[in-house]
Amino acid sequence: MCGIVAIRSTRGPIPEAALRRATTALRHRGPDGERTWVSSSGTVGLGHTRLAIIDPVGGVQPIASEDGQIRIVANGEFYEFEAIRRSLEMHGHRFRTRSDSEIALHLYEDMGPECLEHLRGQFAFVIWDEDEQTLFAARDRFGLKPLFYHESHGILYLASEAKALFAAGITRGWDAHAVYRVLHACPDEERSLFADISQVPPGHMLVSTPGSTRLTCYWDVPAPRSTRRNGRVDLATETERIHDLVRESVLLRMRADVPVGCLLSGGLDSSAVLGIAASCGGSPVAAFTVGFDQADYDESTGAKEAARHAGAHHELLAITDRALADHFQDAVWHGEMVQYNAHGTARYLLSRAVRDAGYKSVMAGEGADEVFFGYGFLRAAARASSKRRWTKWMALARGLLRSPKRLYPGLSATSPWLARLASLMDLSPALLTRAEGGLGHLRSLCSPDFLHEFEGYDIYKVYYQACDKRAGISAWEPARQLTYLWLHSLFVNYHLAADRLDMAHGVEVRLPFLDHVLFEYAQQLPLSVLATFDREKLLLREAIKPYIPQSVYSRAKKPFWAPPTGVRKGNPLNELVQDTLRGSAISAVPFLDRAAVVRLLDTLPDLEADEETSVDSLLLLLASIGVLQERFRL
Repeated sequence: MCGIVAIRSTRGPIPEAALRRATTALRHRGPDGERTWVSSSGTVGLGHTRLAIIDPVGGVQPIASEDGQIRIVANGEFYEFEAIRRSLEMHGHRFRTRSDSEIALHLYEDMGPECLEHLRGQFAFVIWDEDEQTLFAARDRFGLKPLFYHESHGILYLASEAKALFAAGITRGWDAHAVYRVLHACPDEERSLFADISQVPPGHMLVSTPGSTRLTCYWDVPAPRSTRRNGRVDLATETERIHDLVRESVLLRMRADVPVGCLLSGGLDSSAVLGIAASCGGSPVAAFTVGFDQADYDESTGAKEAARHAGAHHELLAITDRALADHFQDAVWHGEMVQYNAHGTARYLLSRAVRDAGYKSVMAGEGADEVFFGYGFLRAAARASSKRRWTKWMALARGLLRSPKRLYPGLSATSPWLARLASLMDLSPALLTRAEGGLGHLRSLCSPDFLHEFEGYDIYKVYYQACDKRAGISAWEPARQLTYLWLHSLFVNYHLAADRLDMAHGVEVRLPFLDHVLFEYAQQLPLSVLATFDREKLLLREAIKPYIPQSVYSRAKKPFWAPPTGVRKGNPLNELVQDTLRGSAISAVPFLDRAAVVRLLDTLPDLEADEETSVDSLLLLLASIGVLQERFRL
């Protein structure tokens, strides 16, 4: 894991000082080394800050090909790289390092963009091809590693984080369209929150030639083999196959020249990763857990059980309200994204504890809910498929297209299309009522001019139609559709933004469940196997049962969520929220109505207990906007 920068100019020499500033701005991602390179023509520059995981001594970047005509800077990990290296060496390639990153360079030499088909891992990289005068960049299939870019006046900039582009001199501002989408919990995977700073989407490559810069998709969530499969499969066989794929994925991610630990919540997913890692023998695996002082949010007891069962060396980080308040601003700045809950700050602090314990690399359990339909809303959508025949489902879909307002009148006023989707997928009316109330509350805090700019714009309709045009998801079962929509919105732009919280302390987090080989296999299984209704993720539970204690096997899913302390008078986080939202930063935010925000703050003493969680999320969202405004000087 590292930080990467690239600048390519078609109108003359690049600004070398900007290259150096951008690279230095990513030093937290790569505290083990920093290097820049500029082509002989002066028109291309590459920057790299290194976190030494594979080949700590020799794997310095940029890395050049044998003839020096092609160079790479890479962030992330390529798994199974040793087998690919042996194959490349048999075909005459000579390696300069023992780094996994170098295989992408030589694969590109042989195959060009098709090299991506052979790469398994979490990565973002940039290659400069001098002979072809082409800059080639790519991001991994799920978007685990970030890659931002900006192009203007004949100069293309790329970097691992937006702050590096600001350091290079890019103008600072808000992207109103991206903000509108984030406020409606539907972030755009091609935009950042910042004006004129885009993202290479997951599973995409960027190719810059003297005449153009273009994005091309090389991988997407595969369509289910058949939406009409009757679910007649051998469960024992599928359980064994999932066991083998999950175990293989974990073992691949244990390959490193430094110790690899685990983030442990005490739930099924992270406990499975730890248990499999521990089963490999050798020294005890280090496990790191966050603890809160409120029982409803604390998972430390379950984590201790899982760690004891695995024989792990367990470190518990007890996070206080004061610590959340003291580090909220830094976590928002590093994450470059709003926070709906202080769990992002908790993750930031946990990664610092991992670093302080001497670890650079850990594994975690994120992604299992996406693969095995662990979320309640996905399982509800799966039920919508199971209790109707396909022809009846399609007939209902056509009816909803014509008259969505009969189902959720209030929600339809905001988004008829969302009302239609909610009904198709059997989402809970209570859930939709909360969503409707939350959107209404949030919109009441936005400036009228901002809302007027998007009057008549049904964001959910536009998003759904774009996804359908790209992948034809309207022909998929409801749960499959919802998974696709989730992976391309909140998951990549909110959940996976944790990369920047971890890398703030030079800690890489490897996610075995987001292995595309495992995901593609599971995507072809019928929903009756993946989303059984008596217990979430039953297939996974059975597959990893040998590695976890019975208490974890039996435990229901519990999301990682910090206590709603931002609403409580006298709490340090509430004090931070009050200071931020009553301060000058909010006045400078162009899309918020400061007077409305202050009125909200004045109502907090009268807040009912059952409103705490939703209002806390709203307050932290607003406070994080204020932090971004101030810290990035937007």
